[in-house]
Amino acid sequence: MGTSPNVDESLTLEQIEDRHWGNPPADATRLIKTVYELRHKPVGAMDIEDLRVLLLQQESVDVLVPVALTHLEQNPLAEGDFYPGDLLTAVLKTPQAYWQQHPDQRRRASAVITAVEALGNLDDHDAPHEPIWQQINAFRG
Repeated sequence: MGTSPNVDESLTLEQIEDRHWGNPPADATRLIKTVYELRHKPVGAMDIEDLRVLLLQQESVDVLVPVALTHLEQNPLAEGDFYPGDLLTAVLKTPQAYWQQHPDQRRRASAVITAVEALGNLDDHDAPHEPIWQQINAFRG
């Protein structure tokens, strides 16, 4: 799918990072329970929504941003449960420190943005033009 070459996508995030969280707290929200569950799912089996949720929670960014970028390179407006382009906005919300440490991934994200620019008005693609462009502009700084 496109993580770094040393990541086995048949493994879960817990296995890759060797960090075992155990069970979620009894009073955990649905979102937190979902994050705990997704850490047990093989990375290669994660869908767009799984990636979107985990990235918005800033979970396992080093592993998941390259996977998400591979999806976005194939479809810049890849859609989770909210709207076309919601995966892109989740990826672009990754902290600047990540992009500074991974210029290769930043170049990949910039290429995806170029593909989005070529689409013109995103409203014509059932994607929310303004929110996506606000995130793109924030990413660009």
